[in-house]
Amino acid sequence: MSVVGVDFGSLNTVVAVARNRGVDVITNEVSNRATPSLVGFGPKSRYLGEAAKTQEISNLKNTVGSLKRLAGRKLSDPDVQIEQQYISAPLVDCDGIVGAEVNYLGKKERFNSTELIAMYLSKIKQITANEIKLPVSDLVMSVPAWFTDVQRRALIDAAEVAGLKLLRLMNDTTAAAIGWGITKLDLPGPEEKPRRVVFIDCGHSNFTCSVVEFKKGELSVKSTACDRHLGGRDFDKALLDHFAKEFLGKYKIDIRTNPKAMTRVLAAAEKLKKILSANQQAPLNIESLMNDVDVRAMVTRQEFEALVEPVLNRVTAPLEQALAEAKLSPEDIDVIEVVGGGSRVPAIKERIHAFFGKTLSFTLNQDEAIARGCAFSCAILSPVFKVRDFAVQDVVSYPIEFAWEKDADIPDEDTSLVVFNKGNVLPSTKILTFYRKQPFTLEARYASGAELPGAIPPFIGQFSVKGVKASGAPEDFMICKLKARVNIHGVLNVESGYYVEDQEVEEEIKEEEGEKKEGDAMETDDKPKTRKVKKQVRKGELPIVAATSSLDSNAKAAAAEKEAAMVMEDKLVADTEEKKNELETYIYDLRNKIDDQYSEFASEEEKEKIKAKLETAEEWLYDEGEDASKGVYIAKIDELRALAGPIRQRYLDKVEAERQAVQARVDAERAAKKAAEEEAKKAAGGAETSGGKDEEMTDADAPKPETEEMD
Repeated sequence: MSVVGVDFGSLNTVVAVARNRGVDVITNEVSNRATPSLVGFGPKSRYLGEAAKTQEISNLKNTVGSLKRLAGRKLSDPDVQIEQQYISAPLVDCDGIVGAEVNYLGKKERFNSTELIAMYLSKIKQITANEIKLPVSDLVMSVPAWFTDVQRRALIDAAEVAGLKLLRLMNDTTAAAIGWGITKLDLPGPEEKPRRVVFIDCGHSNFTCSVVEFKKGELSVKSTACDRHLGGRDFDKALLDHFAKEFLGKYKIDIRTNPKAMTRVLAAAEKLKKILSANQQAPLNIESLMNDVDVRAMVTRQEFEALVEPVLNRVTAPLEQALAEAKLSPEDIDVIEVVGGGSRVPAIKERIHAFFGKTLSFTLNQDEAIARGCAFSCAILSPVFKVRDFAVQDVVSYPIEFAWEKDADIPDEDTSLVVFNKGNVLPSTKILTFYRKQPFTLEARYASGAELPGAIPPFIGQFSVKGVKASGAPEDFMICKLKARVNIHGVLNVESGYYVEDQEVEEEIKEEEGEKKEGDAMETDDKPKTRKVKKQVRKGELPIVAATSSLDSNAKAAAAEKEAAMVMEDKLVADTEEKKNELETYIYDLRNKIDDQYSEFASEEEKEKIKAKLETAEEWLYDEGEDASKGVYIAKIDELRALAGPIRQRYLDKVEAERQAVQARVDAERAAKKAAEEEAKKAAGGAETSGGKDEEMTDADAPKPETEEMD
């Protein structure tokens, strides 16, 4: 069983696995430790991860990024319109869910966000399986703390479609906190003051701050605050806008009219930003950017910081909110741990430092800390690995309420109740009690829709309680108990329902020690005192029909089947390309060997025949054979091998004969050496017995070592 942690980012994804008594970050097929979060589509197959990045510039309209930020969204959501600025493929509506319209296998196709994420997770699954040489099924994946129920369900569905089982969806900063705390041996004990650590994650598109309290063997998240649109890409876009204006005035080219030029400048701006993190100035040079115009520019760190000033001014708001919700001040914080690639920008570090007035800590790997934390969490949940016990308590991000129709028999009944408040411990379970005479329906929703990201509706799910009926007198109600739970994924469900009845039961009265009679020197066998009390006794189950944003089992099975078919199609295309390359390699290899290695084993006629066949095969390969099937390439290779087979066999026969001759010579030398040793032993034995009796050699008789004097 594999133990895998995945930091699913909007730009790159990092995968960590538990092995060799530790946690390793694995590399992909091109030995990179982070895989681009991209899905591309072509005339023959899909391009996933690194392959999508390689062909992005030449295939912009069919490449989709920012996958995570599309999860659970609608096309009309204003946040989706922001994402369209960073996604070159056109976004469309797919049965109420945002998706992308692309050219795939020569025709227009539409894939919704859940399908796109499932495609990418299939690639992550394949990369991981190839690296650890084990099948991959269970994993823990990171998710922004501000994700709602519908977004979390979309990721869970996508993982299932990809053939993966999510053990836990974990908030980004909580994952970093596990990685930080699980290795610490000096955490305070249960009765001591907890160690308070602020974790700040500045990624590609999110800025998150969490206040976490640590004690020995546990962590408790006290508060989390986010800015959904503050990250590295906002710095890149500020530079892009600056260069677009500069090039228009300096070179008279408008890159905004050319998507390829925009993408190239955005990539160059990202590199320039990284250089400015360590240097005071950085150049930008792009050859033939547009209309055969070469562009050059120079930016200093001061100019860069002036460009991103509006973004930098938003850094302190999440910090203030997180401390306020945790009811703490900067002085109460012991450590400020910073992660995320965006935090390498010096101006970000300066703003955070100025706010807390304390030295920042960078003990975690900024790019890999979240993936490592997810892997630790997966190891804790897995029975395969023995990990130090470490309890994790996260918090509910948004208040959740239940609403229901007023019962006619209870005129003064409330019709809604906030069951899980913001900041409640997660996972968490609450029991709801209703008095009803017939089946009823509950609706779960977020209590403060204004806090939700974009235009995500507050609706979470509808839960219909069946099997409710009054028993006994007409005025009697059935007492219905419902178990509502926000699970470790941060997803709400009404997990079960049952009904109870009030019954009189006998309960033993426990005497306190001080209440014993003074004369009682020892305990007696008197019967214990009891009293009758009314208690609610569970009598039966109530079926619950749930209607949530999760895919139903049939839709999930259909999507999984579709994904599996596309995986097989990709594999066939990859195998075909491999056989095509194998044919090309064989043609060149045989052409070289026929004049070199195989020269003396082939007649001139055979050589000419093979060379002519090779030339014909090469011309076919680069002409009509450019797009042949896997079977045709295999047949061509077999045909050439059959033609060259007799010559190769003669060569192998000679090599074998030479090998046997060498082996025979070695065997003969060994036999001669062995015989000589036997003769020497016999001769030595005869010398010892030549006197007719055994003689002992004394120290006086023993040969003395000779010495030589040296000048």
